[in-house]
Amino acid sequence: MGIKDKFENKAEELKGRAKESAGAATGDADLENEGKADQVSSGVKKAAETVKDKANEIAAKIAGDN
Repeated sequence: MGIKDKFENKAEELKGRAKESAGAATGDADLENEGKADQVSSGVKKAAETVKDKANEIAAKIAGDN
């Protein structure tokens, strides 16, 4: 996972937390749910990048590059 991807995913997670908190504080269920969705999206992207990184590590070991 590149630094840029990590930064973008963390920014999306934090944006989601802010939306969720603002929605909860104002009673705006739509905003709260949108914030939760942003957090889930960030988590899915992070998990996919982790799988990709592990696959690359395994491929490198098999090829003898490590």
